[in-house]
Amino acid sequence: PTTRSQRGHRLFLESLKRVLGEESPNTLSAMNNLAEALSAQADLAGARRLQEQVLEVRRRVLGDEHPDTLTSMNNLAPTLRSHGDLAGARRLQEQVLEAICRVWGEEHPETLTSKNNLARTLYDQGDLAGARRLMEQVVSARSRILGKEHPDTIGASNFLAHLNLA
Repeated sequence: PTTRSQRGHRLFLESLKRVLGEESPNTLSAMNNLAEALSAQADLAGARRLQEQVLEVRRRVLGDEHPDTLTSMNNLAPTLRSHGDLAGARRLQEQVLEAICRVWGEEHPETLTSKNNLARTLYDQGDLAGARRLMEQVVSARSRILGKEHPDTIGASNFLAHLNLA
């Protein structure tokens, strides 16, 4: 059943499409927001459809390395994981990581977050060595940049400790 929130998002989205067009950044952001709402309400199929549409348009209009395109790829990957498509999630996360490293560098916060996300997918696939390697990089960089007591460093350290016990 469609919730009141979903109906509101859909009405707003349809208005944006009519007024601004289907490829407007505002329309694409609204589609992304609706996808997040659907995902939060366990409508993973609906979320995936919207996320794939947003990604397709952003790739075509903005290119593969635009920050909004990379964000769309990062948004779709966990949805694929939730659907059990670990290989699809991994492919997207590897593409994002490669582009982010090229555009922003090895130690940019987004790069470290992408490494962390990919490590979790590798773990889910049973690639403990690959997950461990990435998380060691994340912990090292975050410790140096943010400090050992920063919540992001602590979270990464906890996951690395879990990997070392596995």
